[in-house]
Amino acid sequence: MKRGENGVNHGTALSFVRMTQADNPHYEKAMGLYAQSFPYHEQREPSSQAAVLNKPAYHFDMLFDRDVFVGLMLSWQTEGFVYVEHFCIMPDLRGRGYGGLALAQLARLGKTVILEIDPPVDAVSIRRKRFYEAAGYQANPYSHVHPPYHAGCKGHPLVVMSQPRGLSAAEYEAFRLYLNDVVMRE
Repeated sequence: MKRGENGVNHGTALSFVRMTQADNPHYEKAMGLYAQSFPYHEQREPSSQAAVLNKPAYHFDMLFDRDVFVGLMLSWQTEGFVYVEHFCIMPDLRGRGYGGLALAQLARLGKTVILEIDPPVDAVSIRRKRFYEAAGYQANPYSHVHPPYHAGCKGHPLVVMSQPRGLSAAEYEAFRLYLNDVVMRE
């Protein structure tokens, strides 16, 4: 695999393989990356994750470069937007352009893409924000708290980013309602 000057893989055949059942032989490996990539308070309960797999709007996509598992893109696809609930690349494959390729492929759906990141307060979160900005995302000015996934946990403040442009107040409100009334109730 060749890497271009900007670090992007050239000749990569990145594919999204949708999983709709927890009995898929790859599910355990995918959930291992999920658990490794997100803190407990940002993860769905295992029973909730398994139950939501067959929802029409939910896409639990494993990312493959030919036959190599490179990451996950877990999203909700609506008529008006795509909400990326979780996105991660295998730790040993980060920095090789897979994240940018996955986001570019998602953008080809032709819808507004929305995701959340931690507020940029340390080196890791600042780098993550820059990564998304380089992929065409911009931070939105709305005060946003993601609802808790677990009983006993509190919601946590996040920055809402979107592409190809920022969200209007009405678009943000539609996303917020969808997050609360659909995503978090599944």
